Amino acid sequence: MADEGMLAGKVVIVTGAGRGIGRDMALMMAAEGAKVVVNDYGGSPDGEDGSDDKGPAADVVREIKAAGGDAAANFGSVSNKNDAKGMIEQARDTFGRLDCVINNAGILRDVIFHKLSIEDWHAVIDVHLHGSFYTSHFAAPIFREQESGCFVHFTSTSGLVGNFGQANYAAAKLGIVGLSKSIALDMSRYNVRSNCISPFAWSRLIGTIPINDEAQAKRVEKIKQMTPGKIAPLATALCSDAAKDVTGQIFGVRMNEIYLMSQSRPIRAVHTSDGWTPQSVAETALPAMKGSFYPLDRSSDVFSWDPI
Repeated sequence: MADEGMLAGKVVIVTGAGRGIGRDMALMMAAEGAKVVVNDYGGSPDGEDGSDDKGPAADVVREIKAAGGDAAANFGSVSNKNDAKGMIEQARDTFGRLDCVINNAGILRDVIFHKLSIEDWHAVIDVHLHGSFYTSHFAAPIFREQESGCFVHFTSTSGLVGNFGQANYAAAKLGIVGLSKSIALDMSRYNVRSNCISPFAWSRLIGTIPINDEAQAKRVEKIKQMTPGKIAPLATALCSDAAKDVTGQIFGVRMNEIYLMSQSRPIRAVHTSDGWTPQSVAETALPAMKGSFYPLDRSSDVFSWDPI
């Protein structure tokens, strides 16, 4: 593990870092000189308790230390505000400071909307959206005081574009985009940055998606080509001083492609000097804008080519 690197002297928290994308980010950030708090609750892909032990986070810490780096394990759940506060405090108590928070932890409970239970709605919102808020909330005063800091939040094309059977996940992931942009706006005066990454990568969570037909099976095989390690370089760069002017953005990573994703802006307008009535909206406004309507695309419709 190098003594110097893009993140030399920085302290980073990576949530959900026991496996997959989180693990690879923790390893790369440590290789670039960061001290890393490796958070992982040790739960199953749907967030249920007791299905796994706390080994994954500890294993990553051992791997980092074996390579000459420095890391500490944290087994809290981001969906618990006290646990989230505890991991922020652990970073400062253990390593003396905090520079970056990577909000990566997540669960999936996919089901078609009319069968989606209230319990499954809350479970996914709690981990993804509330969890990203909790860690950011407790880190924000530290970043404000030191007038520096970086957040990297994980969103998804399930929210940015759309997908079947993921209303809870899509709502949470699009909510994270709003959270990130608000943090970027509110904390820019303190040199605090906040960006999103939408990853394409094979992981335990993706492995839970049901395969119902040959087309979906082929799509899954393509996703398997996109290893989680492909996400780590962008996340690491965003945490570095080289990205000091990058904030409020949404990036996508798909194999060796990095995208800058669009954000909502007006694309078409109609007006009338007489004002609108429900009838004139139906007869004039909607037909005039119809050519610019978005179809009911899914992520796979938009990203239809093989990973590069």
